[in-house]
Amino acid sequence: MFKYKNKVITPGKGWKDDEGVRHPRNWNIWSSAEKKERGVVEIIPDTLPDSRLYDWSGPDIDGKITSTAKDLDTLKIDIKIDIQDQQFIKLGLSDWAYIRHYDTGKDVPTNIETWRNAIRTKATEMEDALAACSSVEDIAKLWLVIDEDGNKSGVLYDWPELEE
Repeated sequence: MFKYKNKVITPGKGWKDDEGVRHPRNWNIWSSAEKKERGVVEIIPDTLPDSRLYDWSGPDIDGKITSTAKDLDTLKIDIKIDIQDQQFIKLGLSDWAYIRHYDTGKDVPTNIETWRNAIRTKATEMEDALAACSSVEDIAKLWLVIDEDGNKSGVLYDWPELEE
């Protein structure tokens, strides 16, 4: 993002300065010194906040973003409902095994039973971790993050996989 005085200018688009000089579409190939000489300033916008946790607007002409944390209690309720919805969907994927068991007497496969119990345990772990949060920043630390080495941190939405 670049600006000339109080006007945002875009690479690939020509623009006119205060003296009426039209600058070409490729002005962005100018050296840093040329840009500075002509009053063109590069603006590095602030990092966007997590929109799951913050309401925000911007960036403004100086690249600044204004953000406000969402209401903590409302976030907790919304995330808890989402956890419960995902738990319901995941358990629903294996309901067929229990229907078959009640219809035919055929045993529910052990891996399915183990997986369903793991889903319930994980949902409880997520809900307990969420309930312990005293700030939006605490909730931000709960989100599952997987680094480039495959290491995990955070508990939210780290659902167990069904073992074959």
